[in-house]
Amino acid sequence: MDILSLFVVVPVITILILVFTKGLKQARHVSMVGSLVQLGMAINLVFSYFKERAVNDAIMVFTKDIVWFKQFNIHYNIGVDGVSVSLILLTAIVVLAGVFISWKMSDLPKEFFVSLIVLATGVYGFFISIDLFTMFVFYEIAVIPMYLLIGIWGSGPKEYSAMKLTLMLMGASAILLVGILGIYFNSNADGGALTFNILEIAKVNIPFEAQKLFFPLTFIGFAVIGALFPFHTWSPDGHASAPTAVSMLHAGVLMKLGGYGVFRVAMYLLPEGTLHWSWFFIILSVIGVIYGAFAAVKQTDLKYINAYSSVSHLGLVLFALLMLNKTAWNGAILQSLSHGFMTALFFALIGMIYGRTHTRDVTKLGGLLKVIPFISVVYVIAGLASLGLPGLSGFVAEMNIFVGAFQHDDMFYRIVTIISVSAIVVTAVYILRVVGIMLMGPVKNDTYLDLQKASWYEKAGILLLLIPIVGMGVAPLWLSDMILASLEPFIQRVL
Repeated sequence: MDILSLFVVVPVITILILVFTKGLKQARHVSMVGSLVQLGMAINLVFSYFKERAVNDAIMVFTKDIVWFKQFNIHYNIGVDGVSVSLILLTAIVVLAGVFISWKMSDLPKEFFVSLIVLATGVYGFFISIDLFTMFVFYEIAVIPMYLLIGIWGSGPKEYSAMKLTLMLMGASAILLVGILGIYFNSNADGGALTFNILEIAKVNIPFEAQKLFFPLTFIGFAVIGALFPFHTWSPDGHASAPTAVSMLHAGVLMKLGGYGVFRVAMYLLPEGTLHWSWFFIILSVIGVIYGAFAAVKQTDLKYINAYSSVSHLGLVLFALLMLNKTAWNGAILQSLSHGFMTALFFALIGMIYGRTHTRDVTKLGGLLKVIPFISVVYVIAGLASLGLPGLSGFVAEMNIFVGAFQHDDMFYRIVTIISVSAIVVTAVYILRVVGIMLMGPVKNDTYLDLQKASWYEKAGILLLLIPIVGMGVAPLWLSDMILASLEPFIQRVL
């Protein structure tokens, strides 16, 4: 079997084995082994990719094409480049960390882990797809389990949050489907056959009027899951009500489908539409960056702080993509990776703090550094990565974004870049405020003095996410070079 199909087959096998498990112990061990295998496959894919890329300069490598539905020219068509390989690695790490963080999930554990791995299967399939229809199918497989994961295992107004998330993402999917079908029915503009194949469509000159119509539909369809302002409102509520591991996958992995889809489909296949509409979506993304940062300052709930922080950080991804140059695009992909590790780590730590103190209200917490030092120190490191401290992943990503954005001579681009950069200052405000109130000073509640220290499985989940954050900050070049090499076809196509 080919190296990429295993990323769909192995999770499916894990799910089938999970169906026959009994109790929490069996379910979590099967999930852990399955996720470890997936991480091993992802690491092997990285090394195999470098080896293959040395002798193969095709846009996509490890391609496989099987006819799925001949009448509409739908294929199971897969392949990867440096961008998708890096996001597959992110997914594998976050999924395994999520399994460790859910080690004590006693409520319907089998069903919980099945839903979690179904979501991961959809994400893997989305990142390896070259066929638009196959990509859309995997997109839906990734999104649908979120309703169950929040509605059944969530907390607070979980039914409301699950329904709001599902309705907004399904609405976006309907818009996206119209955009994809618009691209499909214009894929024979040069006289060839209709096709969903991204690489084939990229060779076709789709009429400008069609691009002008279908680019905003495709962009919005993908960008809603990437928390595009003003369609971001499902995200904070979804984060706040979701169980810890689901918040980790939701923010760390699922929201990355938005930026990837915008980059791989909307911008690559509709380059003239991109140039026509970029100014409008730049304005929306900049509003999202600033709005998310200021909204985070006003929150006192730890999950809402991190949720609005995600709106701001993912706004930077869309902003960087719309800058339309190589440096900013490299920053966008690095920001997706950095945010994925960072926000998954934040939600893991918030879940641990809530599990011990039974509150997420910052004002009711204090002096935790003395009581749970390991969790507190890692929270500080994650916070420093979020505000862009050199030596951590956030700095590498944001430096590329802002340097790339400032390369434009046009005053409009300069102004929106300066506004976006100012969000870093606001980020420092809410991160340092939380650290000061929650971790420093005297212990506010005497019951916190006996809080349980981090267990081995919690430390395993934390370290899985912390190591890439530090690794990206200290040694980013191998990853940056892998991404940059894959951007060349997009530069030639869009610019």
